[in-house]
Amino acid sequence: MSFFDQHNFAGQRALIRVDFNVPLNDQFEITDDTRMRGAMATINKVLNDGGSVVLMSHFGRPKDGPTDKYSLKHLVPHLKELLGNRTVKFADDCISDASFKLSANLQPGEVLLLENLRFYKEEEKGDVDFAGKLAKHGDFWVNDAFGTAHRAHASTTIVSQFFPKGKKSFGYLMDAEVVAGNKVLNHPVSPVTAIVGGAKVSDKIKLLEKLVESSDNILVGGGMAYTFIKAQGGEVGKSLCEMEFLDLALRTLELAKENNCVIHLPEDSVIADNFAADANTQIVPSNEIPEGWMGLDIGPKAAEAYSHVIKNSKTILWNGPMGVFEFDAFSKGTFGVANAVADATALGAYSLIGGGDSVSAINKAGLEDKVSYVSTGGGAMLEFLEGKVLPGIAAVTEG
Repeated sequence: MSFFDQHNFAGQRALIRVDFNVPLNDQFEITDDTRMRGAMATINKVLNDGGSVVLMSHFGRPKDGPTDKYSLKHLVPHLKELLGNRTVKFADDCISDASFKLSANLQPGEVLLLENLRFYKEEEKGDVDFAGKLAKHGDFWVNDAFGTAHRAHASTTIVSQFFPKGKKSFGYLMDAEVVAGNKVLNHPVSPVTAIVGGAKVSDKIKLLEKLVESSDNILVGGGMAYTFIKAQGGEVGKSLCEMEFLDLALRTLELAKENNCVIHLPEDSVIADNFAADANTQIVPSNEIPEGWMGLDIGPKAAEAYSHVIKNSKTILWNGPMGVFEFDAFSKGTFGVANAVADATALGAYSLIGGGDSVSAINKAGLEDKVSYVSTGGGAMLEFLEGKVLPGIAAVTEG
């Protein structure tokens, strides 16, 4: 049981950092409320204890201070709905006298949403004075925004210093993320398989270096596979390939051998003559891609081989798609892997999906409930799995 779970919030104001950075359409309607729903258990725990809640979040990337497009006021009706029509107040500023008055007068069971933190430049700068003002909104600080845990911003990290030990904790969502990441990183059950995709080796090299130490298999897909194939002397046509990272790719393969980890590269690829949904396609060996053609998905043989490895695994991490799954013609590899992960989970494996595109793929395949854990934090989970100390986590555990 976590510290947050044991704490009784009766008569207390919990200042909760949430990640309500959700997508809106032109009518300011929320098109995906996953992040908001993810925070509900934490908010409801405080309210059900008889406490009140002050919520703070960033939203988008406003460049020039307050703008209507980036106002969190657009989220209030849906937030109220998610909370079963409880009272939800809105402060059109996060550190004004009016906002302090609103939070000071909150009654048990009531919620106050503060305006977008990023309307202030001080938020991303990690300004101490700004963090101190935010701290006045609560008696207890809860960090439940894993997606921003890798940023030392005022509301995610610096505010911690204004709350002594025993007056701060993770919320349920943050706690679950840390537990899931630790399970894969520090307590995996063998065989351990990491599925790593995406465009560039350079984006994932730190992750790969960490994973070769703890994994039995690494399945490589996406554009980054062609840097490895080119490094081994293969022909990759005009596939995405980072020429300056060929030596690094070879070193990674050597490192894997030293650690008894097998790096699997796709045997075949679905290639296209153009980066387009309606491009001409063919299936060829991944190291024999003709000039003028590019690999946009792993081929059927690779998908079958990868599925076989996945289904024989006990711990699975998936970070990054196998191809350009947004185009139907190049989605089979990614969805094949998604199904294999779901099948392995049904057989008792622990599966963690970490990273924006993998999460989109598992959701698009309708399999989000068939895997063990789907992370809400793309960049944060990536850095966590690389073994970095995340400021937003350290602020609670070490502060």
